[in-house]
Amino acid sequence: MAKNWHLTVDCTDSARLVEFWCAAMGYVPEPAPLGWSSWLDYWLSAGIPEEELEGAENGSGAIVDPEGALPRIWFQEVPESKTVKNRLHIDVRHTPGRDEMPYAARRESLEAEVERLLALGATVATVKAPEGADYFAVTLMDPEGNEFCIS
Repeated sequence: MAKNWHLTVDCTDSARLVEFWCAAMGYVPEPAPLGWSSWLDYWLSAGIPEEELEGAENGSGAIVDPEGALPRIWFQEVPESKTVKNRLHIDVRHTPGRDEMPYAARRESLEAEVERLLALGATVATVKAPEGADYFAVTLMDPEGNEFCIS
């Protein structure tokens, strides 16, 4: 049985996705391990060759919930770019449920959050707001085209 887990997202620019997702979700870049001033110092001490550590001065490529309650997300750099739809994606719950906020207020709050995420570099993939339905959901893409939903 797993004791812990994190989500790994393949990407070509981990620093850009760390910046985007920290701003999008209120996470923070993962701090260097205790006793180390930086990730670069930590990895060099572990024997990782310097030529493999390009960009390591920017951090681990991971983000964490500052309260420690939500999963860690690691943006793993790979040589190839995204080519097809994600099989797994992040769902961001921005608004509370129906019992806690009326539809009009939920939709207004969600529309404002979508605008904020677009300003950070997201793009709209799809919008679901069926006539007469009591929900409004938007699928966005992060700066590298990884889909995520916000509702």
